[in-house]
Amino acid sequence: MEKLLLILLAAAMLLPVCCAAEPAADSTLYVKKVENLPEDFIFGMDASAVIAEENSGVRYYDFDGSERDVFAVLAENGITHIRVRIWNDPYDAEGNGYGGGNCDIANAVAIGKRASQYGMKLICDFHYSDFWADPSKQMVPKAWKNITDIKEKAEAAYQYTRDCLLQLKEAGVDVGIVQAGNETNNKLCGEKTWFNIQYIMQACAKATREVCPDALVALHFANPEKGAYATYAKKMDYYNVDYDIFASSYYPYWHGSLDNLAAVLTEIAETYGKKVMVMETSYAYTGEDTDFSANTIGDGGAIIKDYPFSVQGQANSIRAITDTLVNRTKNGIGVVYWEGTWITVGTESWEANHERWEKYGSGWASSYAAGYDPNDAGKYYGGCAVDNQALFDACGKPLESLKVFSLMRTGNEIAPVPDAIEDVTMIVDLNAPITLPETVNAVMTDDSKQAVPVVWDIDDALTEKMHTSGPAAYDITGDAGGMTAHCFVSMVEYNYLTNYSFEEGDTGWVFTDLKKGDELYVEDKKSDSLTGTKHAHFWSSGKDRVEFTLEQTVTELPEGKYKFTVSIMGGDCDETDIYAYVKVNGDIAGTVPMSITSYGNWDTETVPAFETKAGDTVTVGVYVKCRGTGNGAWGKIDDALLNSVK
Repeated sequence: MEKLLLILLAAAMLLPVCCAAEPAADSTLYVKKVENLPEDFIFGMDASAVIAEENSGVRYYDFDGSERDVFAVLAENGITHIRVRIWNDPYDAEGNGYGGGNCDIANAVAIGKRASQYGMKLICDFHYSDFWADPSKQMVPKAWKNITDIKEKAEAAYQYTRDCLLQLKEAGVDVGIVQAGNETNNKLCGEKTWFNIQYIMQACAKATREVCPDALVALHFANPEKGAYATYAKKMDYYNVDYDIFASSYYPYWHGSLDNLAAVLTEIAETYGKKVMVMETSYAYTGEDTDFSANTIGDGGAIIKDYPFSVQGQANSIRAITDTLVNRTKNGIGVVYWEGTWITVGTESWEANHERWEKYGSGWASSYAAGYDPNDAGKYYGGCAVDNQALFDACGKPLESLKVFSLMRTGNEIAPVPDAIEDVTMIVDLNAPITLPETVNAVMTDDSKQAVPVVWDIDDALTEKMHTSGPAAYDITGDAGGMTAHCFVSMVEYNYLTNYSFEEGDTGWVFTDLKKGDELYVEDKKSDSLTGTKHAHFWSSGKDRVEFTLEQTVTELPEGKYKFTVSIMGGDCDETDIYAYVKVNGDIAGTVPMSITSYGNWDTETVPAFETKAGDTVTVGVYVKCRGTGNGAWGKIDDALLNSVK
């Protein structure tokens, strides 16, 4: 154990220090070779904001500490393609930029020329919007807002795309891929029907085939975890949309498992013969913010981490996605990292940075964007929200994780060392003892884990506060062999019931129908639910046809006092006999009457506190009997809670 603690201390010294110039000799990065990796596999980097960054004073360096063109550094480290978003007109009437890099075609040409200089191809990401486009918003460009005929809008899109591609071609830019929209889940360019959306996509493909015949046409979608990709691909096939690549965003924090990603992309590749790729991904190397403007992702326990927020964790994420595309996905051709060059424009103050964001467009949005996007950018404009996910530190020095793109081809399986301490998360009942773990896992650079003793920084005063301050979240820190451990503790009024709001159907629950009513099941209807989208539902068309119980049994309650709370609403019930109840070892321990009045008026009742001993079997339930009017009786039951009390 002493040896492991020494290794832990040494590993802490490997963390990157801003602007420290180190030679790029042997890499400290652990990288397992990706087998079967094709020579022409695409390793892309979205670098859309680079020029705005440089105008704001940002400088980039190589691993020797020398100031270099960032595109040279990217090429030297295995990047083959540079991706750049293209907005139609990201400026207000006075010429003030909306931010996000002010990414018009002029920006794309400038970036494309530099990328081509170092042998990299350009991925043109046409948003067909004047600012950000994603699944939640696909706003029409200002110049096209009065076009109501879809064929006229498609012609405008064709002419615009053709003109942009001609500018790139004339500048000598090597265009490799052209995207017909960005994250186009059911929307594009203000259109919300596939019949209209496909016209815009076809216009992009037509322009691409004419001007850049060797380039591939990509369609780009997000949320592979939601199960809609097969529908999107089927729609594209139905409308005979001309494209080569079905591309997906994949951010591990939100987009489900790699198993699912491989499955949904493989289905499309096999069904429609399309190439597939990850067009956007990223991972945090730190939970810290560097530009005084909040980040999208940070520490705190709310995010489930596949890997530590570390330089090695960042590299491991990229490697895992690449291996999935190469070895577990049919026709996988590439992975693009999103905005790995978008770092802070300064480390002095928010005020100094804000001046640069506004002037040069180097923040995610400027205040000038309010005229185009008042509900989002107009309220929340500011700096870079992903600086902690870049592949360069706050001073422009490349992180060791940038080397992962080239090292995946050769491997760098050096001796694993501890990289970080795995976060611990706990949910603790307000009335239960707080018992923190005696050991935590040190995550090694090869993603294996080793248990390490931990000493937590918690005393009686903090313990008392956690028990008496009501539901709240706490970050308890500790020392684990010289590295900081975090235990994120949520103090809650813990619910001992399974599937309390019926989101998992009838799992854990037993319906007993005593009168054979017409309907008695778990219904999926958000408007009729207290929590989530599901609830227990009953209905019968005739009188005296509603009588049932709904129960759940718990067998491993700690000894103590508890209360049972549940809610019901409905209508047309006439005379009723409804009550919530608790049984301990089969005997009634408490009841409370309940009533049904009208739609939307929930009656929430609590069975008074009852006591249990270790080993007791506790059953909670609702008994419902309704005479019903001429149209029968109906109702909904939701949010069943079994909580401890003092």
